[in-house]
Amino acid sequence: MAFQKIKNALGFGSEEKALTLTDPDPDALSLFGVMPTASGMSVGPSNAMRVPAVACAVGLISETIGALPVKLYERNTKAALNDHPAYRLVHDEANEWTSAAELRRDLTLDALLHGAGHAQVIRLTDGTPYELHRLEPGKVQPDQEPDGEPFYRVSTDAGQVRLSYRDVLRVEAIGGVSPITLGREAIALALSFETHIGGLFANGGRPSGVIKAPKILDVDAKKKLAASWFNTHGGTKSGGTAVLDEGMDYLPLSTTLADAQFAENRLEQIREIARVFRVPPTMLFELSRGTWSNTEEMARQFMQITLKPWLTAWSWSYARCLLTPEERKDAYLEAVTDDLLTTDTAARATAYGQYRSMGVITANEVRAGLNLPPKDGGDTLENPYTTTTTTTTGTAASKKEKSE
Repeated sequence: MAFQKIKNALGFGSEEKALTLTDPDPDALSLFGVMPTASGMSVGPSNAMRVPAVACAVGLISETIGALPVKLYERNTKAALNDHPAYRLVHDEANEWTSAAELRRDLTLDALLHGAGHAQVIRLTDGTPYELHRLEPGKVQPDQEPDGEPFYRVSTDAGQVRLSYRDVLRVEAIGGVSPITLGREAIALALSFETHIGGLFANGGRPSGVIKAPKILDVDAKKKLAASWFNTHGGTKSGGTAVLDEGMDYLPLSTTLADAQFAENRLEQIREIARVFRVPPTMLFELSRGTWSNTEEMARQFMQITLKPWLTAWSWSYARCLLTPEERKDAYLEAVTDDLLTTDTAARATAYGQYRSMGVITANEVRAGLNLPPKDGGDTLENPYTTTTTTTTGTAASKKEKSE
């Protein structure tokens, strides 16, 4: 299939239309990481990351997912299954030289830039998962059997090998297409803005003012006047008092409406890129419409809208490769997101106090949430704010005897 796309792009194998290098097939060019756009700029993973908004969104999503710890739990008791081989791979280290957090970060980064991230599961002779090794995006080709069962063709130094879906951990972007591809027009426009303004400043930019003379000056006089002005009012000397001779006048140039629209268009491209990655604009430091209240709300939306689909995909990908169907009935994997949902200290203390009084969590669970070690007798659900006694005090007993 890929070979046929390349043939079509070069004008071979097509009787209806012979495509040339000047009029290629966009689907075939995507194989080379070249995505033509309406603005005339080709967008790929390398130059897309030169856009600060893209780099910020990609880094924000991948690094946050990598930093969140993932644990293996028993379904009924929600107890951490620390002794299971999969626990070490998802929580501690993927292999001897890669931590579990680094692998999640790198595979999420591959998915954001290339559409999917892959890692091969290395197993012991009895089938127990032992290590996870990242696979380069360009070396993995997904395929499927006639009945729909997926498998992967992986290019190695020894040639192409075929791996079962059980031995390849795969994390996809939406529909297996990277946001770089889906938002290439917005990214290309942002690159065009950067190129335009860069060329503007490289050529000296728009002058800040004009010196008006009552008479016509020859070329040498103009050069001397310009050099004198730059020497006395350019760079660190700008803002000083100007002295003009022979009736000359200085007319400053104010910001035009076009300049203001250009700046607004650049902000709109940041918002467009935020939409592509489904990241709140304030998370990309676009604060023109940000307030204290909506910034806090957008931080919660970042968890619910942006990260939750990724974390759900990660949990299933881990379970599919590291747990057997029988084990998946009794165990599950989940990312711990408490740090992202933590509010200020006072609100957190109030919430813990209410949970304890309701008998929802134990003292040791509160201490675990505060990253403190457990204490003896801290595993009961009794309300610590109320006390009951089964013994009758001496005063109460004497009053009872007198009444009798």
